[in-house]
Amino acid sequence: MIDKTVMDAASAVAGIPDGATVMIGGFGRAGQPVELIDALITQGATDLVIVNNNAGNGDTGLAALLAAGRVRKIVCSFPRQSDSWVFDDLYRSGRIELELVPQGNLAERIRAAGAGIGAFFSPTGVGTSLADGKENRIIDGREYVLEYPIKADYALISALRGDRWGNLVYRETARNFGPIMATAAAITVVQVDEIVPVGSLDPETVVTPGIFVDRVVAVGSRSWLRDGEFVGGVDLEGRPVDAGVPA
Repeated sequence: MIDKTVMDAASAVAGIPDGATVMIGGFGRAGQPVELIDALITQGATDLVIVNNNAGNGDTGLAALLAAGRVRKIVCSFPRQSDSWVFDDLYRSGRIELELVPQGNLAERIRAAGAGIGAFFSPTGVGTSLADGKENRIIDGREYVLEYPIKADYALISALRGDRWGNLVYRETARNFGPIMATAAAITVVQVDEIVPVGSLDPETVVTPGIFVDRVVAVGSRSWLRDGEFVGGVDLEGRPVDAGVPA
């Protein structure tokens, strides 16, 4: 019987070695697999290369992983914003390496890895320092730069629901980079709010088929904070839950 579920987040991230390249889903905090990141911090892997759209927010999630000194290099498209002080301090002090990738190129490089594409030409970045050292080519009168796929040893992503086969559905914009990262990693680890019986997911709503997933762990319904105060979340049916009402 196929069963990709694991008992807890610690089991889900077990075996991630020092020096691994790890894709982490999320667009800022939306869709960020915080429980898996916290488990990775506890697990202790270091010298990691992280691929993410951002470089952490505040002091939790990805920012906490950076603050713990576990990341050697980050590949992202949007490293700095008002609450990215952890990355900012690390970068300015020379304690972390940055590979800056335009957001569209980042998404396509990840997707290309999952699709088996060897490389592709993109017009984004032409004429800038991001194109330094890369092959340029004129195609149909327009200049393009050669970009290579980004693949990973592990992907840590978040979804709304999954079954024991690893089929996944997402909640709205929390989907973001999750589906393409699941295809581009050797091992994909997923945290979900709820694990449901096989056959209960409408096939038309399954975004990531289980063939791309290796481990699934249920972490319960998600919630969010504003200025440190709980302001809401969703229940296991994806319905909004108001502040003060248990999720």
